[in-house]
Amino acid sequence: MQLRKHAPSGALLASLLALPKLASAFYLPGVAPTSYKQGDAVPLYVNAIRPVGDADSVLHSVLSWDYYHPMFQFCAPEEGAQSVGASLGSILFGDRIKTSAFELKMRQNETCKKQCEVTYGQNAAQFINQQIQEGVSLNWLVDGLPAGQKTVDVLSDTEFTNPGFLLGEQLDDGRIKFNNHYDIIIEYHEVNGNNGQYRVVGVIVQPESRKYTGEIGPDTCNTAPDIVELSETGDTKTRFTYSVYWIESTTAWATRWDKYLHVYDPKIQWFSLINSSVIVVFLVLTVMSILVRALKKDIARYNRLDQINLDDLSGTSVLEDGVQEDSGWKLVHGDVFRNPSHPLLLSVFLGSGTQLFVMAGFTIAFALLGFLSPSNRGSLGTITVLLYTVLGFVGGYTSARMYKSLHGEKWKLNIILTPLLVPGIVFTVFFLLNLFLWAEESSGAVPFTTMLVLIFIWFLISVPLSFTGSWLAFRAPAIEPPVRTNQIPRQIPPVTTYLKPIPSMLLVGLLPFGAIFVELYFIMTSIWFSRIYYMFGFLFLCYGLMIITCAAVTVLLVYFLLCAENYNWQWRAFLAAGTSGGYIFLNALIYWVTKLALSGFTGSVLYIGYSALISFLFFILTGTIGYFASWLFVRKIYSSIKID
Repeated sequence: MQLRKHAPSGALLASLLALPKLASAFYLPGVAPTSYKQGDAVPLYVNAIRPVGDADSVLHSVLSWDYYHPMFQFCAPEEGAQSVGASLGSILFGDRIKTSAFELKMRQNETCKKQCEVTYGQNAAQFINQQIQEGVSLNWLVDGLPAGQKTVDVLSDTEFTNPGFLLGEQLDDGRIKFNNHYDIIIEYHEVNGNNGQYRVVGVIVQPESRKYTGEIGPDTCNTAPDIVELSETGDTKTRFTYSVYWIESTTAWATRWDKYLHVYDPKIQWFSLINSSVIVVFLVLTVMSILVRALKKDIARYNRLDQINLDDLSGTSVLEDGVQEDSGWKLVHGDVFRNPSHPLLLSVFLGSGTQLFVMAGFTIAFALLGFLSPSNRGSLGTITVLLYTVLGFVGGYTSARMYKSLHGEKWKLNIILTPLLVPGIVFTVFFLLNLFLWAEESSGAVPFTTMLVLIFIWFLISVPLSFTGSWLAFRAPAIEPPVRTNQIPRQIPPVTTYLKPIPSMLLVGLLPFGAIFVELYFIMTSIWFSRIYYMFGFLFLCYGLMIITCAAVTVLLVYFLLCAENYNWQWRAFLAAGTSGGYIFLNALIYWVTKLALSGFTGSVLYIGYSALISFLFFILTGTIGYFASWLFVRKIYSSIKID
């Protein structure tokens, strides 16, 4: 088997550097529709063949295949299949869009039109039968709309269009049928005020398996009762046919995507959102109680004792000792801003985390406002990569600013590591996982030229911006702590069990994960089962709830640590909040056991590898949120008391 070549490197480079398809970089409903006249050719493009799971919604593979993979032997155009220009995000997410041999003409029906005849050998039959059992689907595009099949949601009794259609099906008697005929039903409507102009508003494909024995004519497709079974012991001749039916529809062009955007169970998401909101309200009230009652009371008492100390030094010391027994966080004022261990690594993580935080916020906001539509394939991935690249300035500035405040001396190493460490880890893992895809000749393998383009973009844009941010941050004055740090570190007394590193990390990391647990399920289903994800309103709210939850629980942990006279809060705050990433990885493993039945070693490695990569980025993100929330909290409370 040989993996087919993808888009030329020059076209990729031009498309990436020019923000691919600049005219459609942002989608607004109703912009740039394509109108056709009677008889105009309507192109049908084919995309990668992807697994969508079997009849029991169990996924058996994560590998996708090129539509014109030699094993499938689908009919190609006479001039050869040509790659269709795609954006960076589209390529990274596995789209391999190419021209096809299907001939569609506006409002002209075709009945049982022959395409080509092929012969499948034993190896091809075994390969295709395995793909059918694993539930792979074909993916076509007509005027930007994915061809799909109508499906009824049994829970809500609503009809929607599910993108893609099966390559074949395993029957109850164990036989495996191979679909070789396609009824293509295209819905269209006439443009208002412009007679003779039509637009595509829906595409349905009904695949059939029909074994032809004689000449193919207009009525042959309806008189072929037998199914096509690919023999694994000999050759099988198969003829491909298709029919085209044009149906006028009242659907408006601006709402033609509505039938694809289906919420499988909105009640679950609303319940999750309400549940997370209740948790957040409880946590915020708890933190406010600490801030308003305990801290305000402590600060007033400390300041009152300092005033008494000015009047009567001997009498004050007894009172102060009594107060110190009640509350211990003031006792560590001389150590609370002591530099943590490995300040260089912490500052680099904080810079990358801030970059991720801002990128995620902008991306979700753009998607929520409708700028990232599923009709603009790959726009979400493209915007994510470009935003993270441009926000290198933010990462460099934050990292250098924090490193300078921690009195780090290896400032040159900080400037270099900030744009290279975390992105380098991500790219290395991504490249290694891509090697497995290359070895399997999967179309999901990102072309080597695209890898080079990513590296060029990174070193030409992100790294210089990061260096610029770091340079400006090191020139700025250092952020001084509100209290002085003692020369001799204070001894840390033993802490209770729940304040020890492992128990506290497990407790703190669980709550932010709980705020996004249900939405995470829908996101993972969208990624692995090739479904359209569009519920960015829920995602926006869950993201906000996660930020508040993460900040609140980390502040609580730091407050309890300081009261226990443990001033090593910096790494504890980062790691405790970042443990949410560990819960995400654990959830991915549970999802792997319950919803997936990956048959090959490569599929398992890819799933675990990508899950670990996502969990690592989430660890950096939530750890940064927890750290800065705690940092602001600590600076606030120690700037509110008077220290002699």
